[in-house]
Amino acid sequence: MDWYFYIAVTIILLQPVILWQAYYNYRYAKAKHKRPREGYRPRTILIVPCKDMDSNFEKNITSFYNLDYEGYLLWFVVAEEADPAYGRLCKLKEKLAPNSKPEDVQIFVAGQGQYCSQKVHNLLYCYGKITEDIEVMAFADSDICVKSDWLSHLVYPLRQPKHGAASGYRWFVPKKNNLASLALSALNAKVAQQCGNSRFNQVWGGSMAIKVGTFRRLGLDKIWQKALSDDLSLSYAVKKAGLKVAFVPACLVASHESTTWAGLLEFGRRQFLITRIGMPGTWWFGFFVCLYSILTLWGTAALALYAVKTHAQNANFFILVPILLFLCQMAGAIMRQNIIGKLLPDDKPKMRAAMVSDIFFFWLWSLLMFYLIVSSAFGRTIIWRGIGYKLISPTETVIISR
Repeated sequence: MDWYFYIAVTIILLQPVILWQAYYNYRYAKAKHKRPREGYRPRTILIVPCKDMDSNFEKNITSFYNLDYEGYLLWFVVAEEADPAYGRLCKLKEKLAPNSKPEDVQIFVAGQGQYCSQKVHNLLYCYGKITEDIEVMAFADSDICVKSDWLSHLVYPLRQPKHGAASGYRWFVPKKNNLASLALSALNAKVAQQCGNSRFNQVWGGSMAIKVGTFRRLGLDKIWQKALSDDLSLSYAVKKAGLKVAFVPACLVASHESTTWAGLLEFGRRQFLITRIGMPGTWWFGFFVCLYSILTLWGTAALALYAVKTHAQNANFFILVPILLFLCQMAGAIMRQNIIGKLLPDDKPKMRAAMVSDIFFFWLWSLLMFYLIVSSAFGRTIIWRGIGYKLISPTETVIISR
């Protein structure tokens, strides 16, 4: 047999394992997202940091007032009163608070951060004001709209000691079906598909929860003082302590966004660079998985051409291999788009173009993702919401400009 025959066989044997992992996560999300979570109601505070006016700001903020959860506290926090979000939050509080579900609603002004990201500084400011009767801290970004049962699902895994934190994830729903926005949705979908019942889960700061006792025991009140990323530093501390991050499918939330190519490239590089510094193992995992999917698909296609050109004995087999790989990777795209239609049924009509784009052009988005990962391999500085940061380590960040 030719040497490349054994390479092709090895790839064929590995591909079902990869596809099975995607199917396993698909089944997990499908089984868990509709289960009622009514038996665990710790006293919880929901903290929402805000800066500027995100898309659908009023709708998103209103959803936090209407959670089906008894006695939760709702705190919003901005850096300064001059922030456009502050005035709108005050008006919404006046309008919504008297007839809403939260036991207490506060809007805090945290001031400028000095040694960590502004978002982390805002969260620490709120942490310093919680009382001893609070058992769980939940966090949400202002650019997401949550369902009424979101909080009950998010805190439910924390009843088990093995879970150090619980997290949902975002799904970008394009506000405009331009190519850059479709690419953003597809790239995010590839990452979201990795979430499941696994030790490899990471926390996403836009939809996460942790017990106050765990937060203190892990020293996150100190780690955050020099951190850029709230979620990656929290993931780092949780896993270092031997605990798990529970992914909660019902807390996968829609983020309605549109972007340009410049915005997409800047966002993608920033996210992967933060991951490279904050969780280098995760960055390398993403690098090799992406490289593998590209090399196997295009490499076997090249092998097929070579086998035909050299009149190899098993030329038909080599032609079949890239076709099989293409179908397997397409099946993975179909699974992730199918499950999001179940998790976010109200947004499904708005995602038809994004779904088609992911299913038929997954191979193109894999190339783009690899480019973004490689671009993040260099440098340590980013601009995030108008502030320049230099990332020193997973637990140390320096502000270099405003």
